[in-house]
Amino acid sequence: MANKDATKKRASFKEYFKSVRVEMKKVVWPTKKETISYTAVVIATCAVFALGFWLIDTGVLAALKAVLNITMPN
Repeated sequence: MANKDATKKRASFKEYFKSVRVEMKKVVWPTKKETISYTAVVIATCAVFALGFWLIDTGVLAALKAVLNITMPN
């Protein structure tokens, strides 16, 4: 019984990688130009969000300083 289960697991393991190979052949990979373009979009988006968060953080800090009249070292 245990031997039968081990054989079944090995067969399913082989079938898994066989199906992975079949699916990988179906993938349409982006061209180098598309990859560079997508990378630029991601970097630009990250920069915009970082700038936005920095502005919000600076504004909230300034507002808290004004409201609480706290002096913080630079």
